[in-house]
Amino acid sequence: PTLGKGAWVKWELSHLGALTSVTNWYGARPLWASLTPLVKYLSFLIHCRIMRPDDANIAGNVHGGTILKMIEEAGAIISTRHCNSQSGEPCVAALARVERTDFLSPMCIGDVANVSAEITYTSKHSVEVQVNVLSENILTGAKRMTNRATLWYVPLSLKNVDKVLEVPPIQYAWKELEEEGRKRYEEQKLERLVTKERNGDIIFPVINPEPYTVGCSQSSLIHLVGPSDCTLHGFVHGGVTMKLMDEVAGIVAARHCKTNVVTASVDAINFHEKIKKGCVITISGRMTFTSNKSMEIEVFVDADPFVDEPKERYRAVSAFFTYVSLSKEGKPLPVPQLVVESEDEKRRFEDGKGRYLQTKAKRQVQMQPLTQQ
Repeated sequence: PTLGKGAWVKWELSHLGALTSVTNWYGARPLWASLTPLVKYLSFLIHCRIMRPDDANIAGNVHGGTILKMIEEAGAIISTRHCNSQSGEPCVAALARVERTDFLSPMCIGDVANVSAEITYTSKHSVEVQVNVLSENILTGAKRMTNRATLWYVPLSLKNVDKVLEVPPIQYAWKELEEEGRKRYEEQKLERLVTKERNGDIIFPVINPEPYTVGCSQSSLIHLVGPSDCTLHGFVHGGVTMKLMDEVAGIVAARHCKTNVVTASVDAINFHEKIKKGCVITISGRMTFTSNKSMEIEVFVDADPFVDEPKERYRAVSAFFTYVSLSKEGKPLPVPQLVVESEDEKRRFEDGKGRYLQTKAKRQVQMQPLTQQ
């Protein structure tokens, strides 16, 4: 009772053993170390829970969608809390975009997931949240970083869901952090526009497809949006959508490899339009590219509004998931090469290859400073 809210958050982090592990995105000291107690409370959050059998696949590896849902829940809480920190119209933060997310290490049944979220940038109408996930073995106390993610939220009025409210600004420890955040904001804004323009594709069923072709592994899932899927607005939680997308991507990867598969990374997930309670959504996935040890799966979500407002089907969300194939011992296995047939499949394969090489080059650049130390 004698602790201020900011001090309590700091104590909680220390108590969980994460104080020295949760640093800001640039590897410097934690951003909250320079902020006032009230801002610490509003702009930093951590929660944890143990991974259960229903969170994992048959091999005991936790589904990537389960982790993505936890990441989004943390982001939604901290951004909604921040956007309501000043007197004004009450609102709920809605997920607009998730940047590329890497799954650095598998999480297993019995591990404790420690999810920490921090607000790192605010524009006039959006909030950037960076989330880290630590996996803890509660028997040995060993911890390891499993995920890092960046999410963008916009505050929507509780009175008028189409009204985007202004975001209270945050305090920055250094001016450079604000400038770098503004640069990231402009980049994601441009990428969202580019992605929305190429979202006209539709997946059609293929009769008697050949092995290892796109048609052989493509999959779809149909889901009726119920109250438990939704926010206070009556629109689907971003985490629910991401979990369903990961399930479909996993089915596509397993059909192609016929082995145990796990999520390796998720490229930027763009939420183009809201999905309302009562909609029927179709989550579709198809293989677009294979390297020697990884598979890229394109997943998109189409919504059919049936309740209250008859409307044409529309593309709500789109993303690329990367999966890897694992042996029973958890070792990476070679991936059967994708057989592309049509010109569209060949084009998508080349586009996927470009993304793969670009990501590989970025990873090598990031590793250079570590090897030089």
